[in-house]
Amino acid sequence: MSKNIFITATGTDIGKTYVSALIVKKMRESGFNCGYFKPVLSGVLEKDGILIESDCNYVVNTAKLPTTANDCVAYWWEEAVSPHLAAQRFGQSIDINRILNKYKEKQNEYDYLLIEGAGGITCPLRLNNGEKYLLKDLIKDLNTEIIIIADGGLGTINSILLTVEYAKANNIPVKGIILNNYEPNNFMHQDNLKQVEYLTGLNVIATVEKNQNDIKLLNEYFC
Repeated sequence: MSKNIFITATGTDIGKTYVSALIVKKMRESGFNCGYFKPVLSGVLEKDGILIESDCNYVVNTAKLPTTANDCVAYWWEEAVSPHLAAQRFGQSIDINRILNKYKEKQNEYDYLLIEGAGGITCPLRLNNGEKYLLKDLIKDLNTEIIIIADGGLGTINSILLTVEYAKANNIPVKGIILNNYEPNNFMHQDNLKQVEYLTGLNVIATVEKNQNDIKLLNEYFC
């Protein structure tokens, strides 16, 4: 069975896929048999059931994974909306067991598995007949720790604190925080990093600048 980490974020378009690709790429370059799994994916371009352009395509291509984008995802939809709505508009209801079975399949293929969520930690997957199954419920069913991706700039302290506190309230262990779009010479970004660590008691385990093509990983967080 693989060692796993779940990548979530403080919201949508924060850079989960970009950072996930860097992590998987770095792990594989360092000799680790690391794979990638995206349980649900919206906003794709496909042709005859084959993913042509998507988050999965980006990670597979960037990390040079020996697999296809299709093999890294359980559900996908063309419309770039929340998974519960995308499934609803497609006449589907997301079967959590299908996701869990795909997850187990990917676990058996790799020694390390990075799972990338959709949106933020409260992203809804099933909202039917009184049911409220959110991304945090999937994280708990997968029994994984999370790494939170956040922007390095203005407003990030608030969004990080809210995400961390929500995770703690739901007994989800947080491995650490990664700041994306980080500007190392920006005094506000420097202070954001300092105060986020002070206020959460967690480590900012990496920073990623715009257009960065590598990431520094510490074995204590990923192995």
